[in-house]
Amino acid sequence: MRRRDFVALTGGAAILLPLAVLAQQADRMRRIGVFFGSAADDPEYQARTAAFLQGLQQLGWADGRNVRIDTRWATTNPDDLRRHAAELVALAPDIILASGSTALAAFQQVTRRLPIVFMTVADPVGAGYVASMAQPGGNTTGFMLFEYGISGKWLELLKQVAPGMKRTAVLRDPAIAAGIGQFAIIQSVAPSLGVDVIPFGVANAAEIERSIAMFAASPNGGLILTASALSTTHADLVIALAARYKLPAIYTGRAYVARGGLIAYGCDLIDQTRHAAGYVDRILKGEKPADLPVQAPTKYELVINLGTARALGITVPQALIARADEVIE
Repeated sequence: MRRRDFVALTGGAAILLPLAVLAQQADRMRRIGVFFGSAADDPEYQARTAAFLQGLQQLGWADGRNVRIDTRWATTNPDDLRRHAAELVALAPDIILASGSTALAAFQQVTRRLPIVFMTVADPVGAGYVASMAQPGGNTTGFMLFEYGISGKWLELLKQVAPGMKRTAVLRDPAIAAGIGQFAIIQSVAPSLGVDVIPFGVANAAEIERSIAMFAASPNGGLILTASALSTTHADLVIALAARYKLPAIYTGRAYVARGGLIAYGCDLIDQTRHAAGYVDRILKGEKPADLPVQAPTKYELVINLGTARALGITVPQALIARADEVIE
């Protein structure tokens, strides 16, 4: 073989080899670990799961074709959370999607190497999950549940629904930074609305029941359930107690109102889940979590349960009904 032909042949092989490697990488089945902080049969989380799969499909990823999705559902037991997180990490996924602060904390205890995209985390910087919003650093990025400014909106909306309200109990988890931040904003807007706000740090069901019963002993009260894993876990209890003591209450998301709560204003979680699919796609295609800024919600929704309002003897203003994204009869 002439030298010229040999060089041409080997040069062509040098070009073809990387292309072959890239083709093998493109054809490789990718793996996503998904961890949701709820029971598997929760309708809200079923809808979010469907939104995530739809978002991936629109970006070219189909479960069983070019990606495999392994899902775990969280419990309230910290040991179970860590066990589920360890199980998913042991499967060696290419990326992890974690919903909620407790799920994210469990994963960060297990791995600092695998890329993690989180959703519905109230204060990722304050909690130490990321270095900053713009430059999260490490292996973690994602989507926060809300900006603290929205906390004042909860009190404003509750006052519109119950104009006679003079006192508001604010249930919060004292163990998380977000509980402090949310109350600070609520407290700052209270004087302009003529409302006294009383914080209740609660850590379990017994404390929730005791705090609400004590607060409801005096008239003209309302209730704000701030965002936390604790709130999600004890949602049904708080909704039932608000009904028992005839307290108008506002919550942080649609799921509470669907289960009988009066009113909610918060992030559109279905919309956020679709955006999370976009971050998963970008990381699977080579981008690094450290280079993707943590994003605040872009879409909020107001949901009102008129059946609950009637049970409480409340007439919701028509102007507020007209503004609502969803009204449940």
